[in-house]
Amino acid sequence: MIGKLVGHKYVAITKSWIPTMAVWGTAGGVALVHFTDWRLFLDYVPYINNKFAKDD
Repeated sequence: MIGKLVGHKYVAITKSWIPTMAVWGTAGGVALVHFTDWRLFLDYVPYINNKFAKDD
């Protein structure tokens, strides 16, 4: 259905770019966690969440 709407050429081009975009997206996500407060993100991971519990 998308092939008829957009065109088979563009669907083929998009399929070839999916692995590249996945790698860039993963690298961007890792960079985001690295350059921001990593604990802010890791507080939502169940196993890691308990390792950094604050003793208030």
